[in-house]
Amino acid sequence: MSDRNAHHKVTKDTELGTEKETNVHMAELNRLSHEIIGAAIEVHRALGPGLLESAYHECLCRELVVRGIPFHKEVPLPLQYKGVHLECGYRIDTVVASQIVVECKSVEVLAPIHDAQLLTYLRLGGYKLGLLINFNVVLLKDGIHRRIM
Repeated sequence: MSDRNAHHKVTKDTELGTEKETNVHMAELNRLSHEIIGAAIEVHRALGPGLLESAYHECLCRELVVRGIPFHKEVPLPLQYKGVHLECGYRIDTVVASQIVVECKSVEVLAPIHDAQLLTYLRLGGYKLGLLINFNVVLLKDGIHRRIM
């Protein structure tokens, strides 16, 4: 085998290793998002629609604690603008396991701006997966948007 082919084989193996790591990471994100959605369904089942966003957010956080799912709430999201660090007061509702952004809403209909906000939080924070959960619906499955960067 020539040196060129040996180098190519190592590169191909390296690519396969990276792909496998990515698949394992996505499997973990999928597992976590499934657990988060299960917690949100439990909250919605207990409370139903019609409350303020803050009530659902607090109850979801409580359900995450009960289930042993690590999270941080009201996570600051600084903004970099032309090399300058700005504190604009942006806060992510919840970040689960330092990996998944969860934004709670209680609105009549999720609007495109809600999805844009989630995608912006993912981009600015360097997160790969986000859940936008609108609790003000009859069936919670109709109020969940899952976004991947």
